[in-house]
Amino acid sequence: EKWTTEIVVSVHYWTSTLISFRTTRSCGFRFTPGQYARLGLAGAEGIDVWRPISVVSAANDEALEFLVVLIPGGAFSEALGRLKTGDTIKVEKRSFGFLSVDQLAAGRDLWLLASGSGLGPFVSIMRDENVWRAFERLIIVHSVRQASELAYREEICALAASRKLAIDAAQLTYLPVVTRDAAATTLTSRITELLSTGRLEKAAGTKLNVMTSRLMICGNPGMARKLRQLLSTRGFASSRRNAPGQMAFENYWQDHD
Repeated sequence: EKWTTEIVVSVHYWTSTLISFRTTRSCGFRFTPGQYARLGLAGAEGIDVWRPISVVSAANDEALEFLVVLIPGGAFSEALGRLKTGDTIKVEKRSFGFLSVDQLAAGRDLWLLASGSGLGPFVSIMRDENVWRAFERLIIVHSVRQASELAYREEICALAASRKLAIDAAQLTYLPVVTRDAAATTLTSRITELLSTGRLEKAAGTKLNVMTSRLMICGNPGMARKLRQLLSTRGFASSRRNAPGQMAFENYWQDHD
C-alpha cells in the first residue's frame, strides 16, 4: 500500500471551522519541518478523498499533528468535520514539499509569514531545535480575520519568553495580525500592506536585508503572489536548482474543501 492507516488520538477546535488533530505515526514516516502529508478520508459515497495538509508536529514527535480550516460543503471538510478520537485516517508514506529551511541560503533572520492555517508548517519549523541554532532571530507573522483564529498563540508566546533566557539560540518575535477587529492586536492591516508601508519591519524592530534576511510564506494565494512581487522588487529571489535563494513559498493552499 502507498499509505498507512493511523488512529486519531485527539481533535481540538480552535473555532467552529478551524481544527487541529493528532494521529498515531508510522515508524517509517519521515518528514522535514515545513513539508506536508497527503491524508485520506472516506467521503460521503465511501470513496476516499485525499488532500495535502502541512505537518504541524516536530520531526521527532511520536504523533502527527495537522491544522485545517473546514470549508462548508467541501468533500474533505465534511469528512474531517465528523472526525473524532479513535477514528482512522490514511496517511501516505511519503512526505512532500520544499517549504523547508534547507532550501534557503544561509542567513541571520528568518521571517515566517502566514495567513490562516498557513501557520501550520511554521509551527513545525519552530519546534525544530536546528532552526534555533541556524538563525539569530525568528520573526513569525500570523494574519487572521478574528482573534479566535490565532491558533497556537499561547505556545508561541511561551516559546518567545523561554528563548529570551536561552544562550546561543535565536530570539523569537511574534507578530499576530487581526484584520477585522481593530482592538485585538496592534497590527490590523494585511501582511502585504504592512510590508509595503514599512510597518512590518518597524514592528519587528529590524529591516529586511537581502544579505541577512530569509523569508518563508504560506497562506492565501493572493497574499503569496503580492508578497513575491514586493520582495522581488527588493532583490529577494526564490531558490533554484543548485542556487539557494532568500525566500520560499508553499505552492498549494490548504484552506480548501
